[in-house]
Amino acid sequence: MIKKSRLSIIVAVAQNRVIGCENHLPWRLSKDLKNFKRITLGKPMIMGRKTFESLGRPLPGRPHIVLTRNGNASFKNVTYAPSFNDALEAARSFVEKENDEIMVIGGENVFREALTQADRIYLTEVHMKAAGDVRFPHFNLSDWLEVYRESFNACSNDTCDYSFVTLDRVNKPTD
Repeated sequence: MIKKSRLSIIVAVAQNRVIGCENHLPWRLSKDLKNFKRITLGKPMIMGRKTFESLGRPLPGRPHIVLTRNGNASFKNVTYAPSFNDALEAARSFVEKENDEIMVIGGENVFREALTQADRIYLTEVHMKAAGDVRFPHFNLSDWLEVYRESFNACSNDTCDYSFVTLDRVNKPTD
């Protein structure tokens, strides 16, 4: 029997849809990285090669599944997959119970593929227009229901104000 797991996207997006600049986040938000850790800890994470490289190392306490066409890629404790569907299959092998969550953490092309199948989006709305070379794909907001929102004013270490938003899918896309 195939385990039914929830596929979730976690992403921070500027007002102009920017999510990255030269393989880095173009902002600093003190609570965002803590929120990322809280949500992803213990869950398999699917990501593209550039996103993995931007981490600098595997993050502890979470299986990493990296999409890459390079069959020679190797890093201890990392699973490599040639396609998004292969990555999903690999992630399911780490899921212990039904309804466990598989996280998609980027980048742009991986998000584009995941959006058609995702059940939830953990969105950090970054309240600024950022310079960047990677954008979050457009998606139909009417397919999603906002179930949580918490807003924060910028602290001394933050680039700008931001909000944590959780969106649950209400309409699956049709082929």
